[in-house]
Amino acid sequence: MKKIFNIAILFSLCINLNAQTVSHFITTEKAEWKSDKTSMSKKPVGKVVIEVSKAQKGVPFRAWGTTFNELDLDAYNLITKEEQDKLMFNLYSPDGDLHFTHGRVSMNANDYAREWYSCSDVPGDFQLRYFNIDHDKENIIKLAKAAQHYYPQLQLFMSPWSPPAWMKINNEYCVLSRKYNNQDPRKDYFLYADNSDGQKTVDPDEMKLLGNRDGVFPKRLATQDYFIQDSRYLQCYAEMFCKFIDLYKEEGLPITKVMYQNEAYSYTPYPGCAWTAEGTIRFNNEYLAPALKKKHPDVELWLGTINTNRLDYVEKTLDDKTLQSNIKGIGTQWECRNNLPQLRERYPNLRLMMSESECGNGSMDWKAGEHTFFLISDNLGNGVEEYYNWNFILTDNGQSTWGWTQNALVQVDSKTHKVRYTPEYFAYKHFSHFIGNGSEMIGYAGREYGKTPVNVFRDGKTYIVTAGNFTDKATTLSVKIESKYLNINLAPHSFNTYKTSIK
Repeated sequence: MKKIFNIAILFSLCINLNAQTVSHFITTEKAEWKSDKTSMSKKPVGKVVIEVSKAQKGVPFRAWGTTFNELDLDAYNLITKEEQDKLMFNLYSPDGDLHFTHGRVSMNANDYAREWYSCSDVPGDFQLRYFNIDHDKENIIKLAKAAQHYYPQLQLFMSPWSPPAWMKINNEYCVLSRKYNNQDPRKDYFLYADNSDGQKTVDPDEMKLLGNRDGVFPKRLATQDYFIQDSRYLQCYAEMFCKFIDLYKEEGLPITKVMYQNEAYSYTPYPGCAWTAEGTIRFNNEYLAPALKKKHPDVELWLGTINTNRLDYVEKTLDDKTLQSNIKGIGTQWECRNNLPQLRERYPNLRLMMSESECGNGSMDWKAGEHTFFLISDNLGNGVEEYYNWNFILTDNGQSTWGWTQNALVQVDSKTHKVRYTPEYFAYKHFSHFIGNGSEMIGYAGREYGKTPVNVFRDGKTYIVTAGNFTDKATTLSVKIESKYLNINLAPHSFNTYKTSIK
């Protein structure tokens, strides 16, 4: 009798092993990060949207990160020390939620700084005698070190939003005049100085965050560089990058990548700088690349951040063979996401980074979370190897000094100091908690299934499937993994991750 009982147990175990258990994690607006179990099947139940094989090669993924901004620090300082530690643990600890390993910083003020500032505010200081990062030591560096406490191997990438005002043709940190700055409106014509299309004015609403901004961004391209195209200025600016890297290194914070400009195609009322393709090629090839090779050969130069979907203009820059040899990759954000398939095909030797996830409009609601889930799906599905969040913590509706309202992973009530982890936080967690350095993206069904994007990743013998459902109805889809099927049942308006190991 005992022998029969033992045989029954062994038979039951064999059945369970053959069933191949799958862990399922789900988030909805009302229930965050719940888990259950399912199993692989011999037959599909829903439409098969992806098929992957054991031999299939994919795109390697490398790193997740976020940006360290001054207004994030202001929100961070409103919460208790216990909440601060919990947040940084959740973001950066290997035992936390999001498993971030990288960070982004700006040289000089960006649009989520409290005010205009730069590291070099003495006009004509070509020897950089007064260049310093004192402002950063009191602000940005505090956030970076708080993250570094939980992930000592933290790496940073840096890009400026604007050079010092004295290095620009308008002598201002911004590009265009608005009520949030003091630029003389008469300087606005600098942007389209040659007036080649016969228009005399700029579009005051072009920078508003309205979806795809009518399909093409920017509608018109700058016809001259806002950075002064004089060799003394260009060389000095390249040296500023090297000096900034040196000073951060003294603080124990390694900058491992740089990009010459944030959003050269955004003509902003906040810190910004317009560049032409010719100016971009000139500065990177003749000044920045040589300076880095001489003083910081271990620091990678990337081209970015590119935020236009005008592919012909992107190609005009990237087709330069010398530039291709000087850079390691391309930093893309906003509309440039539309160009990812073409960039992967045309420049297969250049890596792709999503340098700034879209910032939203300050709603910090479930709809914003769904959009971010899709953005992560689509960027990773199209070969992005590193993904950077923008603001990770803001107060209220995330309003900036320049009148913008934006989203964050964590929202702080400025009156009560109450902390709320937003749906976007969980959108990240459904990916970054499982997908890290060493994972490969091997399958994507997203652009043709915009409301139900599905990705398949492999890490060794482990498969991770992410799936979103942004519709009002439950749906079932199937993914073929080697010889079996994962039938995924997606609740309405849900984020889902499935994890299984193939024996």
